[in-house]
Amino acid sequence: MQRRQFLQAATIAAITSSGSQALARTTTEQPPRIESDFCKRLQPLGRILELEGYFVWCNTPIYGPDGRVHVFYSRWPKGRGMGGWLNACEIAHAVADQPEGPYETLDVAVAPRPGNWDATTCHNPHIQQVDDKYCLFYMGNRNGRTNTKRVGLAIADSLDGPWRRADEPLLLPGDEGAWDDHCTTNPSFIRAADGRCLLYYKGWNDKDYVTGKPPIRGNRMYGLAVADSVEGPYRKHPGNPLVDFSGLGENQQCEDAYVWLEDGRYKMIARDMGVFDHEVGLYMESDDGVQWSPPKVGYYPLKHYVDQPPAPRGLRRYGRLERPQLLMRDGRPTHLFSSSQGGEQQTASGFVFALA
Repeated sequence: MQRRQFLQAATIAAITSSGSQALARTTTEQPPRIESDFCKRLQPLGRILELEGYFVWCNTPIYGPDGRVHVFYSRWPKGRGMGGWLNACEIAHAVADQPEGPYETLDVAVAPRPGNWDATTCHNPHIQQVDDKYCLFYMGNRNGRTNTKRVGLAIADSLDGPWRRADEPLLLPGDEGAWDDHCTTNPSFIRAADGRCLLYYKGWNDKDYVTGKPPIRGNRMYGLAVADSVEGPYRKHPGNPLVDFSGLGENQQCEDAYVWLEDGRYKMIARDMGVFDHEVGLYMESDDGVQWSPPKVGYYPLKHYVDQPPAPRGLRRYGRLERPQLLMRDGRPTHLFSSSQGGEQQTASGFVFALA
């Protein structure tokens, strides 16, 4: 036990040695609106997984040993409306010969488990291969509300399952008054070169974690938890939140972050929630995974890339690209997978870009 505690302490020390956070609460100067090189490389390929009777969201891809593209995606019945992600969602598994499809849905990988912490919804899938295992990180809740959202993990030897889930989530909210005291959600995982397991996640607070006063609609921020094993236990970074735009005022936030390592540098793509506007993506970089650069534009609204018909009635997020996830090959992203309302079913589906 003493050895385990020592290793955990050493892990935290290794990643916190750089000290301060580049995007901490003290960030009060509005960043210039600059287009990232990532954004310039995007080439639209089209919608995927337009399923009759369903909303489709959160498309996370991976190349399988069969050379095909496997996508794990959130879906819920059309009759539930857009809000069904919170109380009626399951995570399905589809496969295609190429990133742009067409896709065939094979099975349901992770579904709600009555009586457990993920009893009412399973959402926000994020797939990674760790050694010889496939790890499907996700968010679950037990009451159909945001205050029981927790990050969890399902593990399998094959992309076809079966998926083994623990009885407890990986990350719990912080104590009352913490920046993440409301929930933990939107996971993104990296296995660092030295073997550390880095789990980035979104949290928000019921009260402002600095002033103690109620925030405006919460405030979405990003933190980090570190472990020696993919199954944990995870310890939260003492400098959390690492990405916090609340110092800019006007309830500026971000969500849906995907973090990856490329050529030894940490990179992040996320959905903007008011830093530039609510329609674009954010792109950031880091030398250590802790201190992040000021954001640039990571992607534009869907209308920038394709012509769309007028918004169907009731789709208030129509035109946004949300939940960015990357298809990686040999340590480099080849495609951006996203989610967007609309499509043939006038619900929501995936949308894929190639990275030139």
